Amino acid sequence: MRSNMAICALAIFCGVVSPQEHQSTRGAPDSFVIGRHTFIDVGPPNDFYELFLITPTTHGASIDKVTLIPASDVCFLPAKIEIASASIAESPTELLARTNPCSIPDKELRRELKRCKNCLVFSGANVAMQVQCGAEVRIIRSDILDKDMFDPEPNTPKHTSWTMQLIARLDQRFGPGVLDKPMLPSVLGEEPAVKEEQSSPILLDLSAGKYDVLFKDSPDRPSDLYRDAQVKPAIPSVKLQSSTPFQPIKPILPKYPPIAKAAHVEGAVTFKIAVDARGAVRDITFDGGSPLLRSVVEEAVSTWKFTEEAFNQQVQATVSFALNCTNKSK
Repeated sequence: MRSNMAICALAIFCGVVSPQEHQSTRGAPDSFVIGRHTFIDVGPPNDFYELFLITPTTHGASIDKVTLIPASDVCFLPAKIEIASASIAESPTELLARTNPCSIPDKELRRELKRCKNCLVFSGANVAMQVQCGAEVRIIRSDILDKDMFDPEPNTPKHTSWTMQLIARLDQRFGPGVLDKPMLPSVLGEEPAVKEEQSSPILLDLSAGKYDVLFKDSPDRPSDLYRDAQVKPAIPSVKLQSSTPFQPIKPILPKYPPIAKAAHVEGAVTFKIAVDARGAVRDITFDGGSPLLRSVVEEAVSTWKFTEEAFNQQVQATVSFALNCTNKSK
């Protein structure tokens, strides 16, 4: 009788504690997704969005990284998507530094998120990790503050520090990060590359909003940025609008100055040309047009040549600059 009671007591005890025990010893996930929204107080852009998709392979793990950058200039630097892949010899479990994200108590995570509720934060990152914990999909959030990144003694809490170390290991697999690249390449004289992205399961999931939940408190949604990135930048044009009473011989037209494009300056530049006895341009006098456009006009026009009938004559000319951007006012 006592033996039966002991068995029953043991069964009842096991029935009570086994769910808790299962919760604490649940196996670590073999794949996970991390979303990182980095924000800074200089720009544009001021916000950057990255996805890390980690899946197991025979020899370690595969890391797919998607970077989404909002438009810096609605006309010439629209939203952009960059996709990169890398492999690593460590398994997803080893990448997690043997920390099981399914076992991190919600209470501790909430306490870390509230640690600086009224602080002034000018730069930082909001991170969300999505993991499959049994039948439940869990999202673990961490706020990385500017002091966590820049202070010599930041006093970063345990789980946020673990998140930073994990992301740092992922970042090592890919070159310079979003904060290490020029923000406005057109101003620096670089033309933005227009890249045709190929269809892939990741992009399809991105466009369908699968990862929006990882950025629910961010200014932008990845699905919206994906659609914005499909808009091709405008191509500015420069034309010789008129040249009277003589036309130059195969005139070289000026290039659109990057600084003028960044400032959204366009319009006509009008000027007079004094042609010398050999058909070359002797002097240029401007009648109108933005100062940001005049220097490139003068440089190009100084190379023009005219036929004999224009020797020692004066020519009135207009060169027009058009941004060809229909979204300037948005």
